[in-house]
Amino acid sequence: MAGFRALAQQVRDPEREPSQRRQALRKCLERFAPYGHRATWRHLCASAGFHPDDREPEPSLLVAALEELEEARAVWLAYESEVADRRRREKREGIRQPTALDAWHSLTWGGRSLLRCDPAQPPTPRLAEVLRRMIRSMDAQEEREARQGRPNGRAARASSARRRAYRGTVVPT
Repeated sequence: MAGFRALAQQVRDPEREPSQRRQALRKCLERFAPYGHRATWRHLCASAGFHPDDREPEPSLLVAALEELEEARAVWLAYESEVADRRRREKREGIRQPTALDAWHSLTWGGRSLLRCDPAQPPTPRLAEVLRRMIRSMDAQEEREARQGRPNGRAARASSARRRAYRGTVVPT
């Protein structure tokens, strides 16, 4: 089974037929699909400018969609790295059980279905920007709660953070 980077190389490979490149992009969504598979696919198609049912889209449009997906994946991998570093520090300090901070993150590890939405109406901002907004929103909420002496609870705040991340986009939960 090929990984995300190998599939991304296939999307960029000029020797491949457009239909094979399209299929490689679809397989990338099996590794990273922040809105869920169908909604992320529709978002990428709309932002790159080809129809989701087009079996042989222009290769440059496929590469544009891949670049947006890679940008969002880089944001998410950086966030996962920060979480992993924090957990290592906590373990060294003797905190062996995951805290409430990790409840939401444990459900989204790997970057699939981070922000569930209607596949027929995916959000319009770039994927990376939506993820940055969501992470900032959740981090800001944690800081407010820490100052007020309340316990952290990412899982309980996930849906409100999703709504704030879209800024005006209606997100069905």
